Amino acid sequence: MALLWSVVSVGFSLLLTPFLMFLLAVLFLASIGKSLGVRRLYVKLLLAIFEFGRQNIEKVRKSNRNWEPDESEDESGTSEDTGNDTTSANLPRNYKKYNAAEKKKNGVLGNSVIARSKDLIMVPEPEMNNKNHINHVNHSHSYQNTLEVNGNKESSLPREDSFEMLKREFDTSTCLDYIKAGVEAIIEDEVTSRFEAEELKNWNLLTRTNRHYEFISWKLTVIWMFGFLMRYCFLLPLRILICFIGVMWLTACTAVVGYVPEGRFKRWLNHRVSIMCFSVLSSALSSVIHYHNTENRPLRGICVANHTSPIDVLVLMRDNSYSLIGQRHGGFLGILQRALARASPHIWFERSEVKDREAVTKRLKKHVSDPTNPPILIFPEGTCINNTSVMQFKKGSFEVGGVIYPVAIKYDPKFGDAFWNSSKYSMIQYLYMMMSSWAIVCDVWYLPPMYRQDGESAIDFANRVKAVIARQGGLVDLQWDGQLKRIKPKKAWREKQQEEFSKRIKFE
Repeated sequence: MALLWSVVSVGFSLLLTPFLMFLLAVLFLASIGKSLGVRRLYVKLLLAIFEFGRQNIEKVRKSNRNWEPDESEDESGTSEDTGNDTTSANLPRNYKKYNAAEKKKNGVLGNSVIARSKDLIMVPEPEMNNKNHINHVNHSHSYQNTLEVNGNKESSLPREDSFEMLKREFDTSTCLDYIKAGVEAIIEDEVTSRFEAEELKNWNLLTRTNRHYEFISWKLTVIWMFGFLMRYCFLLPLRILICFIGVMWLTACTAVVGYVPEGRFKRWLNHRVSIMCFSVLSSALSSVIHYHNTENRPLRGICVANHTSPIDVLVLMRDNSYSLIGQRHGGFLGILQRALARASPHIWFERSEVKDREAVTKRLKKHVSDPTNPPILIFPEGTCINNTSVMQFKKGSFEVGGVIYPVAIKYDPKFGDAFWNSSKYSMIQYLYMMMSSWAIVCDVWYLPPMYRQDGESAIDFANRVKAVIARQGGLVDLQWDGQLKRIKPKKAWREKQQEEFSKRIKFE
């Protein structure tokens, strides 16, 4: 036992000095906003390892005769066509090309169980979709009265039944669209899947996304064990230490800035201190962030972005200084909120207090009206979505007026799932999962500023901004409210569906 302790102490003493030197180098480079490119090389190495793992898994699957071709191979046309498949022979020639194109289009998920019609029925605002549906039906009616499907002619004209006939007998065809939408929602609804971890095509050597691949071959077992030791014995302690130092540094720096008199110098100092401190904190996650179109970086007004995780704030404030608005938290987030509030104006509120939210709107208008204030960062979804979609934007921030700077954030799930499921994990658990992941890799797109048009409602403006963000980030644009993960659907939505259903029934 004495010999074992002596070996451990010698090893610890030998590794302590390089570890501390590496830590100081990371902190110093992050504080001055410089990088040696080590993290980018680390990410490239991970990609090579993931590709090797994918090839190894496919090789084992082929040898076990239970291998299925990957979707990416089908899309690229590398898979061989034997010509003996009668099912594929009966399909149209452009079938495969159409599917590949549809998968790449915005709003289509590659791992969806079912394919929905573009004219959705069960949506929060059905009248928006029904306008397009009515125009499409009228156009089809003027062009042709019948539609040929699989050699059979089926009437495409809307039914016109009398009220007396509807009282005597019920025709199922009047509600087939709703039955179809209901069955689709039972199989796979559009809301629940947005609050679960994003599905990966290939294994990323993490047991939290495990498909029991770590013991599929001895090569993968060795790589997985080495990665486990690397993440938990080296990266995790280093990241925890960097995070602790970063939080202490942020608290100390914001306290000093808080004592500086209001003026131009304080705003400049707060901008530099904010970027420096959040650069240090981003190093605690081994983050590799790519900023695009920096000429559109917000300067004033309101900045809106899609919301995946609390670290969205860290990702954006690493490149610019913002004022924040959001729910008042306790614990670790509460410490950061109180530290930030000392140096610059931020707006914190309680969701349960309606009067407080009215006061928030007034404070928001006051903040935006002052050109000396930094841009205020808002996540209009009001909750975290799993990096695949953008859900309903609340109209509050679009009623204030002034310029809106849209920002699209897209994380790469191969290196770590950035989505925070707050109903399942606490903040400490979430940070533990982030720090034990490989890295946080994401892209940030600064989009051109947008203004509310004459006669445009706040809801329409919010939807227009949301569509721009979804299109740039390759995200699915949904109308559903993200708060549905906490509350039941509103009664007004059911009433709207009943009203729209009544419009579909025509009487003589």
